[in-house]
This record gives sequence, C-alpha cells and structure tokens, in this order.
Amino acid sequence: MVGPSSSHTAGAVRLGKMARTILGGMPERAQVILHGSFAQTGKGHGTYEALAAGLLGLNPDNERIPEALSLAAAQGLKVEFRTADLGDVHPNTVKFILTDGQERNVEVTGSSIGGGRIRIERVNEFPVEITGDYPALIVLHQDLPGVVAQVTSLLAAAQVNIAQMRVAREKKGAQALMVVETDQRVAPAAVELMHKVPAVLRALVIEPWQER
Repeated sequence: MVGPSSSHTAGAVRLGKMARTILGGMPERAQVILHGSFAQTGKGHGTYEALAAGLLGLNPDNERIPEALSLAAAQGLKVEFRTADLGDVHPNTVKFILTDGQERNVEVTGSSIGGGRIRIERVNEFPVEITGDYPALIVLHQDLPGVVAQVTSLLAAAQVNIAQMRVAREKKGAQALMVVETDQRVAPAAVELMHKVPAVLRALVIEPWQER
C-alpha cells in the first residue's frame, strides 16, 4: 500500500478503480464529491490523489499514486473535487460522476469501510452492494419479462454458480440493473451472448480484487 491510511488512500484507490471499471474505461471528465471524513481530512491523507489514481487504473501499491493528479492532467483526465453531505452513509463515502469520449456516463457512490476494503452502494439511481470480493456481473437492461431468466440461463450454460443476486429498477418497464456475484469468473463469450439479448443494454464483469 502507498499512503498513510488504508481507508483514505488504499480504499480510495480501489473506489476510483471500481468506478472506472463500471464506466467501462478511463473517463475524460470526473466530478468527485467527498462526504464526511473524506471531505474533512482527505487532502491531508492523500485521498484526492488516491481517487484520481484509481480512475487512472492504478493499484493501491503503485508508487506513482502521489503524482496521480499530474498524471491525470497529462493523460487528459479532468478531475473536479468538491465536498457535500451525501446523507446517511458511511463517513468515508464518495460519489463519482463520470463521462468518457464515447457518450457513456455513470454515477457511482461507494464507501471505504476499513482496511482497504470498499463497498459500492449505488450505480446511477440503483442501490447495489458490490465489494470486489467475488466476481460480479452487472447488467443494465430494460425491465421486461424474461430478461433475468435469460441472463441466469446463460450463466448456468457457462457452468457459473450464482453466489448472490440483486435486481433494482427505476420503475415498471423502465431501466433496471442486475448485479450477480458468482463463484466463478464469467467468460467473455457468455457476456457477448448477453449483449445479444434484445433488452440488455450493457453487461460487464468486475473481477475480484485478489485476482487483478
């Protein structure tokens, strides 16, 4: 680990990297909103640099973390930090508002919960619980009958066992988000088949931390 605090630096790097993964690559612009202890002591603990490092795809042990803000500028990543009260959440919570050059955008809210461990709690307006301890499949789809069954059938065909699953939707018939934590990695071929399901808008896999 690089940095004085596992929560404020190592965990912050992982939060940034997870947000980058959910977006699908490095953003061009990032609004980073810090809450609670992150907002109060983040500058002194290197949290700003750590969050930017994660957005760049660096790991918590990378010696370039203290230079992350300069690296971000050099790579064309514009990062804006501000503080706000995000409500009844963990003191070490951050919200990312990310956009890239391919008209993709995402909002990711997560917390650094101690010892470098993290928990993603919201993707856009959907409540989730992603820790990075298991492989996770995230599927954004239209809320239509049979979509969940089609996705789980593809996982079964690929011999992937579901550890836990959570589904949320904006409203009936609108967009929905499926988060499936699995015991095995989901192969790219299975994800490609999911993209062929008409109601699936996007599917991505998050690998567990220890295997990255």
